[in-house]
Amino acid sequence: MSTIEAAPAPAQMRAGGRSEIRRLLCEPSAVIGGTIILFFVVLAVFATWISPYDPNMPDWMAIRTAPNAAHWFGTDDLGRDVLSRVIFGTQASLAAGLVSVTVAVLIGLPFGLIAGYFGGATDMVISRIADALLACPFLVLAIALAAFLGPSLQNAMIAIGISAIPVFVRVARAETLVVCTEDYIAAARAQGLGHLAILTDQVLPNVLAPTIVQATLTMAIAVLAEASLAFLGLGQLPPAPSWGAMLDVARQFLGEAPWMALFPGLAIIALVIGFNLIGDGLNSALNPRH
Repeated sequence: MSTIEAAPAPAQMRAGGRSEIRRLLCEPSAVIGGTIILFFVVLAVFATWISPYDPNMPDWMAIRTAPNAAHWFGTDDLGRDVLSRVIFGTQASLAAGLVSVTVAVLIGLPFGLIAGYFGGATDMVISRIADALLACPFLVLAIALAAFLGPSLQNAMIAIGISAIPVFVRVARAETLVVCTEDYIAAARAQGLGHLAILTDQVLPNVLAPTIVQATLTMAIAVLAEASLAFLGLGQLPPAPSWGAMLDVARQFLGEAPWMALFPGLAIIALVIGFNLIGDGLNSALNPRH
């Protein structure tokens, strides 16, 4: 992962840190993606102050009202303001992306490091378990786990996180295998450093960059997975707003009130594009081949 072969890996990463940040800021995709994500983060954090209405308060005199000056995104089948529900739904989508991927990284990264570093029977056991999980499609596994755990946002995040673990195991293992062939790893072993010291000081810093890129891209998948689970009734429980649950309700009124599906659908698309763009930007900035 470094450009100066004679220096130890951590020193190289510190020396190249500023240039990587500059490259990241010069990547249009990273800037655009970061701006989109920052916009949604602001919506989620300040939803109480930004939202024009209570997202769960029905207005029986304004059922399925088209977008107007009072309700910019219109109202739903219970007269609730769609804009307010989209704003508050940001919290569930971002939480699903951040929490579930964090869980997957914290579990998958150590196992990937151990498998790639020690090899042998340890690698075989960890890799076969990861392969078995990868054999099942991501969304199918998440749906099965969420159905087993029960419908709730917390259980949906756990299901998504568990489903994403094997991806990070494979990424960390592959990068560890490459790093362990470098001369500075052999030098560290010759100096008598223990396995833990080599893993944390030499291997981990070089594995973090691709892991961060993969985590960013997986957040986009997690947002889609959360919306899918909520659409199926396995995510955020009503009346709490969730983009997927809003789409589930809106499909019954597509002909009469298309705005009920349009705006939460656009929000999902925008957030997924934001994570994908910043992931591409990070890959270009952190990948030495670029």
